Amino acid sequence: MRALAQPVAAWLAATLAAFRPHALPGGRRDALLGCVGVGLGLLITEWLSHHWLGGAPLAFLLPMGASAVLLFMLPASPLAQPWSVLGGNVVSALVGVALYRWLGDAAWAAALAGALAVAAMRALRCLHPPGGAMALTAVLGGPGVHHLGWGFVHGPVLVNSVAMLLVALLFHRLTGRRYPHQPSSTAQAHGTQDPPPTHRTGVSAQDLDAALASYGETLDIDRDDLEEILVRAHLHAQRRHWSGVRCEHIMSRDVVSVRDDAPAREAWERLARHRVKALPVLDANSCLAGIVSLHDFFLHHGKPAPTDALVRDLMTREVIVARPEQAIADLVSGFSDGGLHHLPVVDGQRRVVGMVTQSDLVAALFQTGRGG
Repeated sequence: MRALAQPVAAWLAATLAAFRPHALPGGRRDALLGCVGVGLGLLITEWLSHHWLGGAPLAFLLPMGASAVLLFMLPASPLAQPWSVLGGNVVSALVGVALYRWLGDAAWAAALAGALAVAAMRALRCLHPPGGAMALTAVLGGPGVHHLGWGFVHGPVLVNSVAMLLVALLFHRLTGRRYPHQPSSTAQAHGTQDPPPTHRTGVSAQDLDAALASYGETLDIDRDDLEEILVRAHLHAQRRHWSGVRCEHIMSRDVVSVRDDAPAREAWERLARHRVKALPVLDANSCLAGIVSLHDFFLHHGKPAPTDALVRDLMTREVIVARPEQAIADLVSGFSDGGLHHLPVVDGQRRVVGMVTQSDLVAALFQTGRGG
């Protein structure tokens, strides 16, 4: 008996542990914005229902409350994207109305409506959990819902779903949240079809597909998001590993530069004489004003640079820079995925104190990695 009690106790402990609250993503600001958004979305939906649609049934607002939670609290979820919200609610309402007109408001008809609504949403790739409640509302909503007939679909459901979605789009735009959710761009800086360098090694897209399929169940995360999380986790780990090596350790200090009011030919001569591909451009106060590269000479507004041009006419003014104390791990994604070749290192007054190139970075990573 004692031998049986131990496995049972272990199973019970593991089961009870699963009831512990899980940490939710985001911080306090995210939670506060989500709560405000839910309240605002429901307020506008309720107002619209009573003043424009002539008073939608109270039962209809319950599924919309669930939609609001997804839209404002979990805007990155695949279940909260625009097609999921519109398609899920409308398709489910259609299924619910059809089942009520065919089978009445029996409990088993409501259960069948919920099952068929989920099947339809899954097939149309618009799975939205409140849709299940929308199908039940169409069957069990009572006279206030039933008298609307098919009008229930295009009246309160479609109109309010569109309204809730528009509120979410505006709210997230104003609060700086990304919605509709799109995975971070992994486009090549050179415009080719190859994936960025940081995505070419380690776990592949095929590995992720196989891992997700091995679960045998639907996970509430997009494959592209999962890939981006893995890449960022890898970069964070590398940043921790290389945290002791900073820009000031690897940068060139004797930097060849040029003034912004110098003739362009002077910049060209310095590029050729010193066999470098880019020069920091300094203003009258010796602060960084831009950068000029070989590419700028060959492609000046889509045509070769004029012979009488000044450096300021050719240079790139928006320059990504580094600080001397910055860890070199922070530079990897810019050099590998961002297409950077040269990175000026500046002090607090934007005076150039060094230059880091791809060659500097590769040599530093190689030497440090082999213990040199």
